Amino acid sequence: MTGGARAKAAIVGGGVIGGGWAARFLLNGWDVAVFDPDPDSERKIGEVLANARRSLPALYDRALPAEGMLTFHDNLAEAVAGSAWVQESIPERLDLKHTVLAAIETVAPLEAVIGSSTSGFKPSDLNAKGGRAIVAHPFNPVYLLPLVELVGAAETCAKAADLLREVGMFPLTLRKEIDAHIADRLLEAVWRESLWLVKDGIATTEEIDEAIRMGFGIRWAQMGLFETYRIAGGEAGMKHFMAQFGPALSWPWTKLMDVPEFTPDLVDLIAGQSDAQSGHRTIRKLERLRDDNIVGMIRALRRSGSGAGGVIRAHEEMLETGGDYRGLPVTVTRQVPVNWTDYNGHMNETRYLEAASQASDRFMEMIGADAAYVASGFSYFTVETHLRFLGEIHAGDLLTVTTQVLSGTGKKMQLFHRLWRGDGTLAATVETLLLHTDLTARKACPPAPEVAEALERFAKAHVGIAAEGAGRSVGQAPSAP
Repeated sequence: MTGGARAKAAIVGGGVIGGGWAARFLLNGWDVAVFDPDPDSERKIGEVLANARRSLPALYDRALPAEGMLTFHDNLAEAVAGSAWVQESIPERLDLKHTVLAAIETVAPLEAVIGSSTSGFKPSDLNAKGGRAIVAHPFNPVYLLPLVELVGAAETCAKAADLLREVGMFPLTLRKEIDAHIADRLLEAVWRESLWLVKDGIATTEEIDEAIRMGFGIRWAQMGLFETYRIAGGEAGMKHFMAQFGPALSWPWTKLMDVPEFTPDLVDLIAGQSDAQSGHRTIRKLERLRDDNIVGMIRALRRSGSGAGGVIRAHEEMLETGGDYRGLPVTVTRQVPVNWTDYNGHMNETRYLEAASQASDRFMEMIGADAAYVASGFSYFTVETHLRFLGEIHAGDLLTVTTQVLSGTGKKMQLFHRLWRGDGTLAATVETLLLHTDLTARKACPPAPEVAEALERFAKAHVGIAAEGAGRSVGQAPSAP
């Protein structure tokens, strides 16, 4: 859908998952139509969107597409008209899904993908009373976690996978249908064993959560299960691990085939422990804590391209960048994440420099001093920087950086970055001097001819543009108006 008319997604069922789907599509530039008879659906989705607007752009160093248009409808046909994607996210009742999916089938465009968020039912179950839905099972929060399990007709799943990648998700297509798909079957095993640990008085809900988040949860986030165990086998790898720990599978460690009875006493025990563990925070505060933690972990994984970090890096490459603003090339467009602000509530000074550094890197790419050039043994090194703070920048602000070449002859490249807020306010300028360097000798040297020529073209184009603040020193009095 990139580069063409804005696509439309219809969300049928606006609960937590439906709201997450709406946010995922909307913040990636799709129009979204919601059908839900719940009179509170607009408020609920609005609250999910508020969290998504705060967190999803924080994963990226490029701006997401302009937000699509959100509408609410009390007529199913009106909601799904013209949709490329229809997502059913109603409660897990098969009879209800039969009714709704059959109704969607009668009014949805023939070319639309119809997905169900079901966590357990197979496509053959879903479509038994009419319908052509595939399973498109996401994970909460849908707007942050990239995984979507796809089950169903191969051609439809392939089409769905392409669309989902465009909104930054990771489609995992199952080889055959099975109850509860892949991820929930794994989660169910951990859940059952955890219930027994609580029921038998071995651990509380909080202690079980600590065991996960302080240990294997971190490992799983970046390597999963099998790669983690391969490392556990040492130099001999997975075969050694299996030989060493395989016999434990026959030991009576778990109760996976035995389920504790859900008596009122067990429910009260678990609910009481959960209240003691987390009851001091509202659900919205817990959601924001969760979102901030997810953003931090995925951003950490971006550097190596591991796990979900690799999905974000690949999706970011698909996002539009560049262009001109006020007669100068745009080198950065991004939303300011929460973790870029400090105790004063505005962007920390180190982040101004980070934004300018990103702008310098992008400009280097524009003149041919890109990753391949660096790999060949040459780059530009920053030797001096002067930063002026002209206005506050806050979390959530759209930040645009333009870059002007003040001089670009010989070994030197002098750049003047302007940091603009989304409202057009000039918030800062960063003047930086860089020297072209031979990375092997660690000495300054002239750039390659093609790089020098590209730099000179920008320098000539920028000659007549005033650069107020360039050449200033620290503490110098401002010029008269």
